Amino acid sequence: MIVPCPLLQSVLAPLVASAVIALLGRRLGKAVGWIAALAVIYSSTLLMLTGLELWSAPGSRIYEEYSWSLIAGLKFGFLADGLSLPVAIISALICAASAVYSIPYIRHRIEVIYGSEDQGLYRIYFFLFLFFPAGFIGVSLSTNLVEMYLFVEMLLLPFYFLMDLFGYIDRHRIAMMSFIWSHVSAVLFLVGVVLTYVGTGSFEISALSYLKGDLAFLTCFFILIGWLVKMAVFGFHVWVPWVHAEHPTCIASILATIVGFGNYVIVRLLVQHLPRIFNIFSLPLMIWSLITMIYGAFLTLAQDDVKRLCACSTISQNAYSLLGIASSTTLGVLGGVFYFLSHIIGKCILFSVAGILVYQTGFRDIKQMGGLAKNMPLTAILFIIGAMILAAIPPFSGFQAEWIMFVGIFWQGFHGSLRGLIIPLIGIFATFLTLVYTFWPVKRIFFGPVPENLKTVKKAPLTVAIVLLLLAIVSIILVVYPDILMGILQST
Repeated sequence: MIVPCPLLQSVLAPLVASAVIALLGRRLGKAVGWIAALAVIYSSTLLMLTGLELWSAPGSRIYEEYSWSLIAGLKFGFLADGLSLPVAIISALICAASAVYSIPYIRHRIEVIYGSEDQGLYRIYFFLFLFFPAGFIGVSLSTNLVEMYLFVEMLLLPFYFLMDLFGYIDRHRIAMMSFIWSHVSAVLFLVGVVLTYVGTGSFEISALSYLKGDLAFLTCFFILIGWLVKMAVFGFHVWVPWVHAEHPTCIASILATIVGFGNYVIVRLLVQHLPRIFNIFSLPLMIWSLITMIYGAFLTLAQDDVKRLCACSTISQNAYSLLGIASSTTLGVLGGVFYFLSHIIGKCILFSVAGILVYQTGFRDIKQMGGLAKNMPLTAILFIIGAMILAAIPPFSGFQAEWIMFVGIFWQGFHGSLRGLIIPLIGIFATFLTLVYTFWPVKRIFFGPVPENLKTVKKAPLTVAIVLLLLAIVSIILVVYPDILMGILQST
């Protein structure tokens, strides 16, 4: 590749931009938002160029290794292969869209909370925001468990401060709730990391393959539970409706990605390196996923708050990917990862539209809305596109992802017991609930009579609409030509 150290650069670019904003932000003024966006776009471009290189040589990998501590003999590395690179690319694109979306939104949010446009807070927002793309790319490409843990922390700490500074109702308490739950998850994951070192003398991810016996089981258990807490499966879900509904909407898609990232980590660490141990958890995880899918769906149907509705749907949607991964079939796992990537694209669009509605109308109660498609036609189209992605309706990526995933889950059933067939049938029932809770709000918000106080509502900012439409185009490409993703995933 012509660009030197593309993987390291993709992680460092947002961090360098963050340092520039911290040091020169006062002079740069309002330009800091576009500097942040350009830094993430640069990282996304590097990753896509790397993807083209891998695509031209199926099954190939790009590995970069750097010295961490010569005395301790620690190294860190980045690995771009068919599994890690698609996750890094989609995560970076989500962050790029969120950065552009944040430029007008965070100004408005600062004015609402603090009464005037505070350039210092504007700079603080983008300084912290840039840790997200670096964290996502770092977690995706890490070859070392300690390295992965540090990148996870890079995601959690800025989220706490952004929630506390720019969130909605009772933001200080809910920011602390998010911090506690997130770090309970991180500590459980860290226990699994330490157990790996105890059993193998190494923190390398590849060392997981050498664990044996009870130590392998305990390592798998702690890593799995740690990420299930973050994924908000039923029983661990109580924090998500609060945190997801009350944070600033400009980072809503970031949280949806953090919540769903456990799907990738479980595949990277456990399915790839501890498959026999992971199979022990297969059936309990599938049942747990079904419970989460159905509970989350009914919880979503009960919501009248547009942000809380999107928040509760994350609980249900995230469990779809886990169901496919837990099937332990090739297509089930690939479909689960595909669905995770499709879901965060759809959720970015849907949550961003929810933010536009709050921004333009000044309230969140769906019962006070109606007929907004007349004044906000593009916003209505974007909401429908987001709903179609989540409900797996062609021509969007959710359809292909769900199809592949359920083929894998049914395959597991045909080669197992009757309960192996009942599980995907219940899963398909949950997809109908998704159709209801995604399109019922469309009717209530955008159609019907327009309330008097909403007849002068303005359209969404054009830059925001454009970046969301570009994400929708990515989703269409993945359904028209799924091999662009499945081919590279399957090579791993």
